[in-house]
Amino acid sequence: MERKSFRSLFSRRTVNNERRVKQRMPKDRVIKVLVVDDSRTVVHGLRGVLEQDGYYVMEAYDGMTAIELAKAHQPDLILMDVIMPGLNGFQATRKIRKDSATHSIPIIIISATEQPSEQFWLTKLGANDFLGKPIIRGDLFTKVESQLYPRQVVA
Repeated sequence: MERKSFRSLFSRRTVNNERRVKQRMPKDRVIKVLVVDDSRTVVHGLRGVLEQDGYYVMEAYDGMTAIELAKAHQPDLILMDVIMPGLNGFQATRKIRKDSATHSIPIIIISATEQPSEQFWLTKLGANDFLGKPIIRGDLFTKVESQLYPRQVVA
C-alpha cells in the first residue's frame, strides 16, 4: 500500500486556480463600512480584515454614535452588534430604519447568541442579515458581498 503524506490529501487548486469568487472592488469607488461594537477587540479585528480587502472602515462603540455616523457619512453597509451600553443594536437598528436619510443602508447584525427568536426580531426591526460570533472570515465576506452586490450571481 502506497503511503501518502497528509499534505497530499488537500489540494489548494480550484477549477480556475483563483480562490476569490468575485473580483476585488474597483479602485475608483470607496466602499464605506460602519462597524458598531462595544468591544474594541472585535472592532479592531473587523477593521483589519475589511481594510485588507479594500473597504474603508468607520468605528462606533455604541448605538447612538452609530446613528450619528450613519447620518453624517452614509456608509454603504453597517455591521452592528446587539448587546451594547446605552442604545443597543435592536434600538439603533430601529432608529436607522425609521430615519429617511439612513433607512436604505444595509445592516448585518453580529451577535454571539444565535437564537432563532433573536434573528426573527432583528429581521422584523429591519436587519438585512445575521452573522454569529465567533466570526468566520469567509462567512463575513459572503454576507458583506451579498448586501453590497445583491444582483451579482456567483458562478
